[in-house]
This record gives sequence, C-alpha cells and structure tokens, in this order.
Amino acid sequence: MQDALWKMSAAAQAEAVRGGEVSAVELLDSHLARIGEVNPLVNAVTQLMAERARAEAERTDRRRAAGGALGPLAGVPFTVKESTPVEGVATTFGTPRFRDLVARADAPPVARLRAAGGIPVGHTNVPTLILAGMHTRSELFGDTLNPWDAGRTPGGSSGGDAVAVATGMAPLGLGNDSGGSVRIPAQFCGVAGLKPTTGRFPADHRVLGPDDPGPASQMLVTDGPLARSVGDLRLAYEVLAGTDPRDPRAVPVPPYGEPLGGRIKVAVVTDPGGHGVHPSVRAAVAAAADALGDAGYDVREVADVPRLDEALDAYGRITVTEFAPSWPAVRALLGKGGDRYIAMAMEKTPPATAAELVSLMGTWLNIRRSWAGFLDEYPLLLGPVFTEPPVEPGLESRDRAGRDRVASGMRLCTVTSFVGVPAVAVPTGPADGLPCGVQVVGRAFREDLCLDAAQAIEDRLGVLTPVDPRTGTAGRGA
Repeated sequence: MQDALWKMSAAAQAEAVRGGEVSAVELLDSHLARIGEVNPLVNAVTQLMAERARAEAERTDRRRAAGGALGPLAGVPFTVKESTPVEGVATTFGTPRFRDLVARADAPPVARLRAAGGIPVGHTNVPTLILAGMHTRSELFGDTLNPWDAGRTPGGSSGGDAVAVATGMAPLGLGNDSGGSVRIPAQFCGVAGLKPTTGRFPADHRVLGPDDPGPASQMLVTDGPLARSVGDLRLAYEVLAGTDPRDPRAVPVPPYGEPLGGRIKVAVVTDPGGHGVHPSVRAAVAAAADALGDAGYDVREVADVPRLDEALDAYGRITVTEFAPSWPAVRALLGKGGDRYIAMAMEKTPPATAAELVSLMGTWLNIRRSWAGFLDEYPLLLGPVFTEPPVEPGLESRDRAGRDRVASGMRLCTVTSFVGVPAVAVPTGPADGLPCGVQVVGRAFREDLCLDAAQAIEDRLGVLTPVDPRTGTAGRGA
C-alpha cells in the first residue's frame, strides 16, 4: 500500500489515517518522495515545507494514538499558491522583493484546511505578482511546465497548484480565481477546480499592511480548491465553506440548498458571445451535455449567456480604474517583460472618471441582475472553460493579438467571476493528447448543484490524472 499512497484520493487518504491503516507520517513521506521525483521536471512546488509538515503529521499520529478525533482531511497534504499566506513561510508572490515577506498567520482558507486535519506541504508557483499573465512563470522561480506537454502552458494564475495536483504531488491544491485562475489551469492540466460564489469562503487578500484592496479586488477574487476528482473537490468545499470574523464578506449560508423539484434544467452555451470555439472544446461540451442528459438532467441549447460583451467591457474598465494608481509601483516589481500583459490592458482600456466609475458600478449590479434572472430559469449552465486547447506559454504577453486571443478564450470565466456565481471545472477526456474539460455554472450559493452535475459528468467520462510528466500519460501505474 505504501507505494500507492500518493495516488489515492484525498478522501481515501484521510480515511486510511483515521482508521490507522497508515500513519500520517507515512502518507506525507509518500508525497514527499513523489515531489522529489517529479517536481524537478515541472517546477510547480516552490517552497517545500517538509520539516514543518512532518511535525504536523507526527502530531496527527499522536492524536490518533491517544484516541483523539481526527478531521475530514486527517493527514492529507495540500499545496498553497504563493500568493496565499501560510504562517511562518514567505508569501513571495513570485517576486524577489517579497522573498522575506514571512506570513504571521495562515490565510482563512489555509486555517480551515489545517483545522480539518490537512497539512500544507508546499507553496506553488504563480505568474509574478499573479499579474504577469496567464502562464505560470515568476521572476523568482521561473516557468512551471504542463505535465502533459511542456510546449503548452499549464495555465494560471493557480498553475502551480494544478500541476502539483495533476502529477500526484498533493491530492488538493488551494488557488484563487478572479476570471479563470483556478478553472483554466484545471482544464489545461486535467483536474477539477471550484470557483465558489463571492462570499462563500472566508478570505483575506491584503498584501502589505492592514489596508484592504478596492471593490473590484474585494468582489472578484475568490479562493478555491483543485483536486483530481469531484469527490475530493466536494470534500474541500465542505471544509472551506463558512464564516470567519476576519472576513465580514463571508455569508452564513448552508453548504447545501433545498432540492429542486423535477428534472434540473441545464442551459448549454458552446460558444459564448459567438466569438468562436475550437472543435475539440465544442466536442467536450457536447460530451458533457450528453453525460448530463444520460444522468437525467433537462439539457437545452440556448442562444447565449446574458450581456457577455457588455460584462467584459465593464470588468475591464472597473479593474483598470482601480489598478491605475498603483501601476507605476507594481510595474517596477514585475521584472523584465513581466509588465507586458498588464501594460497592454492599460493601453487598451483607459481608467474611468469618477462619474463613469459610479455608472459602471450600477452596470455591474444590473448585469448581475440579468444573470440572476437567467439562472432562475436555468439553474445550471454548461459551457467551455477556455475556448481552445492549452496554448503556448506566454502567448498573452507576446503581442496584442496573443493577448486578445487569450482574453477571448477565457471569456466565460471572466463574466462568471464578474457576476459572482459558482462554477466547477471538470475534465471530459483527452483530445489530441491534451486534457480537455468544461465548466458547470450555477446560481449563487448553489455550489452543491454544480458539484452534483460535475460528478455526473465525471462518472460517465472518467478521471484523467495523476499524469506522469515524463511521458504525458496517466500515471496510475507509474
């Protein structure tokens, strides 16, 4: 059993530790060995917390030996994005300037995972300051490689966690998403990812000092887990949901809502906005739609999602306006070439005036209202995560055409972050040797409906990972 520990699901790992079949130390050592084997090939884990993790695993084993109760993630290792604080470890954001920015406390989602028995095993790579682009390349740690094909990006900005989970270095990763940063790397690496409703998970996204960011950063960024299976994603969701006094935005809504009567209607939008979609992605959406139909859902093709282009424009104007005052200082931190992605956005979209910003905030609410009406009729929406297969690393920073292509590809992720609704990315199978997937979007605070539908897709289309980065093939027998 020892050799297979890292391949087990998070749920099975925790059950084995609780039942005394394996020790938490044995489980950790299996993952540390896997990290030592594959991380040099993909560069996903940036700061290994081996000794700290072993001390926590030993405490877990002592607690079990003494008859103490263990949590739902007992002994389960998890990775944490470089932008999310872990107590006593530097939160570098991938920039040399922050290499000594040691966290005084765990971020709320880290604390919740740890309280459930999970053990943080390492920080993972991000684009520099999570702003240098979609590709996971940081000035401090370099490039993270897609384990399926090193010539394709693993996505980002939670690309390090997606690669770590996909290759078996940890069964769970903790990323965050403000327009696809969990879901895109999930699709590109063949794992599942959850972007929760705004306010579902408590968080603290302050970087330096006590001051909070502006409204766009407050509303758009949500922490979310990545896992190799929907079942493990659900386990993490149940642990992460809830309130915390450190985050007044977190809403005390039960993690599971009332059952919906009859067959649940699913709206299918294969090409949001009509801007084009790759044939393999179109086929993935069709396969997922068939899977949901087979599971008893009422699956219906619809013309489009509400007000997509208007939402994308408002998202861009609001975020650029909020970001503009700090841009000179941030630009200096991004390193050579790291500023190109944001610079092109700043050149394309001028900051709004005060009057325009007030109007845009009203537009934001009005678009959310339109989506609430749409999801009242269709409790679930099925569509692409990214409208192409994984693209080459750095395409979004190469030139204007590359940036526009990537922005178009992630458009359904962007708009669903803008309206604050939950979404689960789930694999649908390989296409031309690369993973493909879809996302299931739901009503606010109905992550449970998204997870149920994603489970139905997974049950019929299968799980893609762990993958062996040496061969780019499923690594269950590695």
